[in-house]
Amino acid sequence: MPITTRAAVVRGTPGEYETATLRLDEPRSGEVLVRLVSAGLCHSDDHVATGDIPYAIYPVVGGHEGAGIVEQVGDGVSELSVGDHIIFSYLAVCGRCRWCAAGMQNLCDQGIAMQTGARPDDPSSYRLTEDGAPVGQMGGLGTFSEYSTVSAQAAIKIDKSAPLDKVSLLGCGVCTGWGSAVNSAAVRIGDTVIVMGIGGIGSSAVQGALHAGASHVIAVDPLAFKRDFAVKLGASHAVQTIAEAGDVARGLTNGQGADAAIVTVGVVTGQHIADAFSTLRKAGTVVVTSVSKSDAVGIPVPLPELTFFQKRIQGALFGASNPTYDIPKMLRLYQEGQFDLDNMITTTYSLDQVAQGYRDLHAGTNIRGVVIFD
Repeated sequence: MPITTRAAVVRGTPGEYETATLRLDEPRSGEVLVRLVSAGLCHSDDHVATGDIPYAIYPVVGGHEGAGIVEQVGDGVSELSVGDHIIFSYLAVCGRCRWCAAGMQNLCDQGIAMQTGARPDDPSSYRLTEDGAPVGQMGGLGTFSEYSTVSAQAAIKIDKSAPLDKVSLLGCGVCTGWGSAVNSAAVRIGDTVIVMGIGGIGSSAVQGALHAGASHVIAVDPLAFKRDFAVKLGASHAVQTIAEAGDVARGLTNGQGADAAIVTVGVVTGQHIADAFSTLRKAGTVVVTSVSKSDAVGIPVPLPELTFFQKRIQGALFGASNPTYDIPKMLRLYQEGQFDLDNMITTTYSLDQVAQGYRDLHAGTNIRGVVIFD
């Protein structure tokens, strides 16, 4: 039987999240029902409200980072049981498509349904309704909800010793930032790395670059609060602009430039990428992790420099991570004290405060906010 759940929804763009009472389906075959303990306030969910990430249906329940406890299991689910603790993976993993078989789970073919708000196997079927009308789920998850029914392929079982009020960020932001440095930028020992934008993803990228052995990590952010936080994480330098970062990188490398520049700003433009491109040494890499407006095109880079200096512009979805491997790995690193997750959580909110959480994000007062459910 369907259950009732309170959730934060956005009803159109541009809009703000508001709390609503919805009907939620019990799990079908291959699905699980999860009681949420925490949900991260990722910038991508704000993009759904602003329209930078268009959705096929409104209203839609936001949230794609979450951690909770399995309450009910649908037919055909063997890897999860009632009472299991889980972290949601931002991307469900089928394990069978070309991309999963090649070790690129972040590109799983199930991603085709990410912006539909519907079940991935049936674009006309929605798990949530309001007064009989369908309501979408961000990323097929909708973690800004007391309960969520999701594909079992998007639920990663974790040890019950992990603090569910903290680890929801591992389902997207942490792996995205960390992987942007470790996987996409392929940072090596002794490298000089620029991270452009110090929010939740940028903070994770700083830590990933340091873990991979970078000698110098140059954090870029206009806000002193975020620059100071990057230094606390271990960044060697923190500056206001990407032009300053380029000068620092060249000063550290006998004029050559950064080995990698990772772009993690709130809404990326072609100019951001071009500015990062200008800081690189020969054969350096710009990693573009940020979301752009849906109609954005063009990167104004000097084409001779692209060819003759052999520079690379690399996109990064979910930090090129494999959720079934990387989420448990990052959890272990956190539990072993090798990743600072606790201090990344600047403010906690109730479900009714989601809109305020995003106002705080725009005001630049948070590294990352987290919703804590009663």
